[in-house]
Amino acid sequence: MEQPALRGHAVTIGNDVSTDDIIPGRFAHLRSNLPELAKHALEDRLPGFHERVTPGDVLVGGRNFGLGSSREHAPVVLKMAGVSAILAKSVARIFYRNAINQGVVVLICDTDGIEDGDCLEIRLDEGVVVNQRTGVVLACGRMPPLMSRILAAGGLVAYIKLHGALSTEA
Repeated sequence: MEQPALRGHAVTIGNDVSTDDIIPGRFAHLRSNLPELAKHALEDRLPGFHERVTPGDVLVGGRNFGLGSSREHAPVVLKMAGVSAILAKSVARIFYRNAINQGVVVLICDTDGIEDGDCLEIRLDEGVVVNQRTGVVLACGRMPPLMSRILAAGGLVAYIKLHGALSTEA
């Protein structure tokens, strides 16, 4: 199943982004109101993020993205804020799985040459990210087939509703 390319502007955030950065603890009481919680995503780490991010934007980190406590709401609020994908040099395993389960693309690649505002095209089927400003093509590897199907369905729950079970065959 061919997946369409994702296109968006880079929002750079740097290294060591924790789930506490994504959802500041003082807003934990909003977990039952995700649209309101999404308004506070990255509020301390990137002031003005909610006003700046537009649907389809790509959050670009460095090393160690998503470290810290599980906070499965973290990728949800990023998606609700408009983030279509996350690129980073390395990602905490629990954040990676939570993001895929929520239908948020997370790719590992060298993000050093990506600048804030760069227009990026992510070709999931080819396993590459194209920086439209520089023309540089970054290899990020292809998603495993099951993860690609989960993402194409919109997340794990949507996938199971569609297929009736979690299966490696589709």
